[in-house]
This record gives sequence, structure tokens and C-alpha cells, in this order.
Amino acid sequence: MYRSHNNGELRATHINKEVTLAGWVQKSRDKGFMIWVDLRDRYGITQLIFDEERTPAEMMEKAKSLGREFVIQITGTVIERESKNNKIPTGAIEVLVNKLEILNTAILPPFTIEDETDGGEELRMKYRYLDIRRNPVKNSLMFRHKVAMEVRKYLSDQEFIEVETPYLIKSTPEGARDFVVPSRMNEGQFYALPQSPQTFKQLLMVGGMDKYFQIVKCFRDEDLRADRQPEFTQIDCEMAFVEQEDILNIFEGLTRHLLKEINGVEIEKFPRMLFDDAMRLYGNDKPDIRFGMEFGELNDVAQHKDFKVFNEAELVVGIAVPGGASYTRKEIDKLIDWVKRPQVGALGMVYVKCNDDGSFKSSVDKFYNQEDLAKWAEKTGAKPGDLICVLSGKTTKVRPQLSALRMEMAERLGLRDPKVFAPLWVIDFPLLELDEETGNYHAMHHPFTSPKPGQLELLDTNPGDVKANAYDLVLNGNEIGGGSIRIHDKAVQATMFKHLGFTEEEAKAQFGFLMDAFEYGAPPHGGLAFGLDRLVAILGGQETIRDFIAFPKNNSGRDVMIDAPAPIDDEQLNELSLKLNIQ
Repeated sequence: MYRSHNNGELRATHINKEVTLAGWVQKSRDKGFMIWVDLRDRYGITQLIFDEERTPAEMMEKAKSLGREFVIQITGTVIERESKNNKIPTGAIEVLVNKLEILNTAILPPFTIEDETDGGEELRMKYRYLDIRRNPVKNSLMFRHKVAMEVRKYLSDQEFIEVETPYLIKSTPEGARDFVVPSRMNEGQFYALPQSPQTFKQLLMVGGMDKYFQIVKCFRDEDLRADRQPEFTQIDCEMAFVEQEDILNIFEGLTRHLLKEINGVEIEKFPRMLFDDAMRLYGNDKPDIRFGMEFGELNDVAQHKDFKVFNEAELVVGIAVPGGASYTRKEIDKLIDWVKRPQVGALGMVYVKCNDDGSFKSSVDKFYNQEDLAKWAEKTGAKPGDLICVLSGKTTKVRPQLSALRMEMAERLGLRDPKVFAPLWVIDFPLLELDEETGNYHAMHHPFTSPKPGQLELLDTNPGDVKANAYDLVLNGNEIGGGSIRIHDKAVQATMFKHLGFTEEEAKAQFGFLMDAFEYGAPPHGGLAFGLDRLVAILGGQETIRDFIAFPKNNSGRDVMIDAPAPIDDEQLNELSLKLNIQ
């Protein structure tokens, strides 16, 4: 037996009890006649004590040799600690060691394994197994486990069945690039790693499984961000014989359950917002509604004067920043520089200070009088003391630019409290999205999404106006889940493929198995998938997901710990009938 107790459980009630502990040496303090060692494992820290009056000389020497991260086992007696440490649960006791065994030595770690470390992110990712020993990362992984267990509990109680689907599948056009896997036994042919289990979960509904879920790895070969990894985990769900309302109710219930069990927060309202309203009021389809600063469209009150910039713009739109009128000219200039950064891309910004006396001072006073600016304040909801920030240009560019500014100002003003949770559903997305470069339409979600009832006929006349029977669940400005009612009729699915530019032959080659399945009695069905990594991070009060993933990739999609991806040797390439043309 390596241990009778873990390093987080001993208390004053254990005094005089003999125990056996094991773990890593967190630190050692040698006073010559007395040595204290902090012994750490996943559960906590226990202080060990060796002293020359009660500890044999040979063991004292061995204790003096202990270095950071040595793996040791001890046996000893729990005694009362003279200088108690109220910061740790075991701070009332220590263990007087009578037996010490060094299970493994350790070289000096490349960074300090403590909550506040001196290691940079790239270094800690290279030695991730050491980083996991630190409480912030360890606790994040344990937090993720707790969330996953609550998900399984809730869905199982709702009669969902967890079913595993394949990882080696067929490459299909779902939006992002596939990771592909060459087949040795089928020369010149390739598997793809799934971007989602979409078609398989639909086939499970055809198979009569009725309620399916899976906590599943998915893969997308796309550019990375702080909240995106090439491999990620979904809570993937599908239900048969349901309408949109049924699905929204079930997953509102799941979200309420998680917020209550994980965060101790009771949520009553899950507002619903049309996609068009989200874009008009917030400039994106995942608005953070914990604070205001809704957009005010100013075309009708700003395009009647000789200000050419506004007159030539497709959209003039602004927000009111609370208390912003106190900003100095230098601070506003920095704000203008911020929106002109390449990451935002605005060409400039017009501002209006709403003075406490009800007057206005703007950067365009040459063109607009006090009456004009009062109308801007009315449109944006600005009050005395606020700052109106106005952008203009093409609608598809200006909205995301102002959305970025809104989120930045909320961050600076402390309006994005991670302990406050504001969920909402965004519904009625466009079914199709126009590619401005090619002029072709593609599915905004995926080609299996059903149009809203009664809108199928619009595909032939006004495809851009067709709304999808789709919905996203947003939490604190992050999309945490999304789904749709699926097409379950072969003829409707064929019509959809036609409007997406598939020939009959291409549709059959890509999705013939699904179309065939629909001929055997496919029920009405729909589903939703949560991004587990992102959901866990938000519930844990973070915006980035890396600390909640055991072995994440860096911004280049590399695993710097195992140095992957990596070349493979010529023999393997030959077995796979591959030849690399690298100059």
C-alpha cells in the first residue's frame, strides 16, 4: 500500500494516528536540526517534519537530499502543528516521519510548479505534464470532469442514450477543411476525421434510437484562436419526433441544471432573439446581453448634411459609451487608433461628447448642429456624460467593427462580470449565405438544416430570404451550442442539394447513404451540439479554453510537447502509396 490517506485529508482528528503518504516534494526547508517538507498530490499538501531529536541520523541525511518534485513515500505519526497554516485544509497538523523512501528523483523543473509560476505559456505547454501538477490547471481539468458528469446525469435522466459513432469516416463538405487519413489497404483512398457526427446521429434517428447523445471529439483543419483548437469536444445530441420548441426546452433545462449544480446560479429567463435583430442591435449573432450599448442606426439623421463620409456609407451606426464624455482628447485618439487596427479594420471614428449640461461637442461640429446631435443621442440612447462612437461604411463590415468596439469598451468598463450569466437563444438564421466572391450560396449551418415551415418555395425565387429552422444558444457573448430541425424527406433534401450547387451525381456520391436511409421511414428530427471546451471555460469564468484541455495545441496547431505534426519515414509513405513533393 503506497498510501493510507491522500495529502488533502488529514485533520486534527487524525492526531496520533500512523499514516502512510506518497506524492511529490513541493518544497523543503532545512534548518539544520529540523527539516520541513511540503508533500503534494492531486488532493492537497501535507507538511512533513524531520528533527534530529526524534529522527534517526540516516533518515535526516536522506531528508536533506530531497529536491523539488522528488517522488517519495513516508510513514509517520500525525501530530499537532505548532505554527498553524489557515490557508490550507491540512494546516492544523503535520506528520512526524519515521520512514522515508525515495520512489524517484527529479531534475530541477524548467519552471516553478506553484499557482503563480514563472513559466511562459509556450514553455508550460512543452512540459504540460508538469503544468498539470499546478493547482490552476489541475483544478480546471477536475472542473471539466464535473461538468461532463453533470451533462451525462441530466441527459440520462431525460432518457437520452449515449452512442459512439465512427472517427474514420468519409470526407464531406461541411464548411471547414477535413483532416484526412490515408488508407493503407485501399490504395489512393482516404478517410476523414469527423467535423461532427452529423449524418451518423441522423441515421440513429432513422434507426429509432429516439434520443441520442455523445461527448465526442471532432476535428477541423482551420485557423486557430484562443477559443478554437484543431480537435475539440462536443456534447452532441439528437432527438426524433420533435419540433424546435421541444429542443429549446430540453437544452434550456440542461443549461439551467449546469449553472445551478456547477455555479450555484439560478437562471429564469432564456430570451429569444431573431438573427436579424441580433445583427441590427449588436452587430453579431452571439451578443453579450449582460450590458447595454445597443446599436443606434443613424442613416436618417446623419445623411442629410454635406459630410461625404456618411453620405456615401451604406450604414451609419453608433453606440453610447457610459461615462465616456469624461475621456480626454488623447484617450479618444487612442480609441480611434484601436478601431483602425487591422484586427478591427475601421477607417476612422466620429465621436460626440454628451455634456452634463445637455449640450454636445463632436468631431464633426462643422457639419452637424446641436439639434442633429440630439437626434443621434436619442437613437443611441445616450445620456448626459456619455460618449457616442459612430462608424460608417458597408453594412457587413461596419457591424462587426462596432461590435468589436462595444465588447472592448465593456471590458474596459468592467461590464463583463464572469460571475454573471446571461443566456439567450438566437433563432431564425438565414438558411443560405451568399459568397460575395463567387456569387454562389452555401449553407449557413450545414446542408441538412430544414427551412422554416412554408419557406421552401422561396428557394427558387428569393434564396437569400429563406430562414432556417435553426437556433444557437449564446452565453455571455459566446456561442455555446447550436443546432436545427433537420430535413427528413428525400425530395426536400434533393432540392436543398440542388440549390447548393450539387449535381444529382455529386449528391449521390457524397450523401447517397443518407438519402437511401430517408426512403425507409425517417422520422422528423432535430438536434443540437454544445462546444464542451468553450462551455466549461465560460462556466469556469474564463474566455480561453486551453487550461480546460489536458494537452492543447498552440496557435499553429502544434503539440509542442510531443512535437506533432511530424514527418513520417519513407517506408510508411510507400505503404500508404504517398509521395511528398516538398521543394
